[in-house]
Amino acid sequence: MNWKDRLRRELEFVYGAVEGPKLAEALIKLAESERVENFHQDFNNPSEVILITYGDQVQRDGEPPLATLRYFLRNHIKDLVDGVHLLPFYPWSSDDGFSVMDFFAVDPSLGTWEDIRALGSDFRLMFDGVFNHASAKGVWFAKFLNAELGYRDFFTTVEGSPDLSKVVRPRALPLLTEFQTKEGLRRVWTTFSADQADLNFRDPFVMHSLCEALLFYLRQGARLVRLDAIGFIWKETGTSCIHLPQAHALVRAWRAIVDGAAPGARLVTETNVPHADNVSYFGDGSNEAHMVYNFALPPLVLHTLRSGSAVAINRWASNLETPSQETAFFNFLASHDGIGLNPARGILSESEINALVAAVREGGGFVSMKALPGGGEAPYELNMNFLDALAVGTDFDTAVARFLCAHAIAFALAGIPGIYFHSLFGSRGDVKGAQISGIPRRINREKFELHNLEEELGRPDSLRSQIFQGLASLLRARKSLSALAPASPQWIEDFGNSVVAIRRGSESNPVICFHEISGVPVEFPLDGSWRDAISGCIHTDSVKLPRLGIAWLSRVS
Repeated sequence: MNWKDRLRRELEFVYGAVEGPKLAEALIKLAESERVENFHQDFNNPSEVILITYGDQVQRDGEPPLATLRYFLRNHIKDLVDGVHLLPFYPWSSDDGFSVMDFFAVDPSLGTWEDIRALGSDFRLMFDGVFNHASAKGVWFAKFLNAELGYRDFFTTVEGSPDLSKVVRPRALPLLTEFQTKEGLRRVWTTFSADQADLNFRDPFVMHSLCEALLFYLRQGARLVRLDAIGFIWKETGTSCIHLPQAHALVRAWRAIVDGAAPGARLVTETNVPHADNVSYFGDGSNEAHMVYNFALPPLVLHTLRSGSAVAINRWASNLETPSQETAFFNFLASHDGIGLNPARGILSESEINALVAAVREGGGFVSMKALPGGGEAPYELNMNFLDALAVGTDFDTAVARFLCAHAIAFALAGIPGIYFHSLFGSRGDVKGAQISGIPRRINREKFELHNLEEELGRPDSLRSQIFQGLASLLRARKSLSALAPASPQWIEDFGNSVVAIRRGSESNPVICFHEISGVPVEFPLDGSWRDAISGCIHTDSVKLPRLGIAWLSRVS
């Protein structure tokens, strides 16, 4: 079925036999007028690595932060990563960018669209499609408050006393927020905060407006678009209001539009939920997301390195697969947010999850809570720098070794690695920033003066330099191994509970990636001679792994 017919089918399902076809024809016309060429991408390139960063992550006086960021990245990581996920750079009112005031503008404090496109000339760019909600101080919400033509129902409102007890909440905050509008007091659905008003996708005009934004991003140079919190976009009274069939249908509609307007561009879904729900956004492998955030990976790797047991991660990774060669996991360990716990439920036991919670609290981090249907709260997210979380209860040299081993696992798994700026450059947690702001996630969001960051990186004995050089060595080794391409086959080998051993590539010409996670040296027999892509050493008949050692081995012909 071609993209147009797919779009018609999904929109008729969501909007009915009258409004669906009308919206489909309007969006087909829009997509054809906005078509972008030269977007070819596949999942057979081992060089694919994406850096996650804020637009103002690196700053210097007298220069737009986006220009400073481009200068820094060109000079320090051009040979290490090929993509950059620019976290929301639009005008915003809260949540460090995720409460968007204008979906079509660049925050003037960061720079301009010209700065974005300049960065895109050096790196493949990922933009955020923050399509579940918009700022209560933004352009669209002002029109809603004034009941302007077309905007009266632009946001989700609730009248009467419907049963909302089953609604899944990612926050321990009120679900509804009252606003005084031109037509009187209205209760607006606010999933994430009172400043983030949920858009009403029941109104076809909302879908049309977000499609305009999506196509605009592609035209401005986005090669990937991350659909933020996408599981929440459809509300249905009496249900959980997450992962509903209409939400999946809207993702499929966006996929059809991308396939028609920018073949080769990718949609990436962000759904911080249990693993089975998360991977459902791959659809059948050709009709929903190209990539899905591998949200179970961060808590699993943290548990693995802290417990010294590979049992849980080996069991989970043995069943890790995507539905087609057109799909891939986005493998990451840290981000601007914290370490989500929901994705690990059902993979780790409650006692194992509680052990992570206890370690974070012991180490001075924060634990964010979520509201439970029917009342009560549960731990939702660990807010702590990933390196600091690995350091709790051990010496710091061991923490650094754990940190490098953790990233080696993430880089070796099938999928595309995403690495957060603070991880790549060896940051510690910004506890003071979190405490002053009252926002636990700020612990992962410190910004840098360019000269200070470069000075630290220039000192070989600094923590930043040691971690950066260690991760750079892993990334260069990954680029040299075609078997580590995102779509390359994967098997988990059984070398005991103290090792994560990942076999990639063909059975006749494999790469085996060994990671010792218990802190006890081990030795394994080998069949013939193998070269370690990281160290360059040749291992014949056996390989010895030091404590927390890493070896990525390919056969010597």
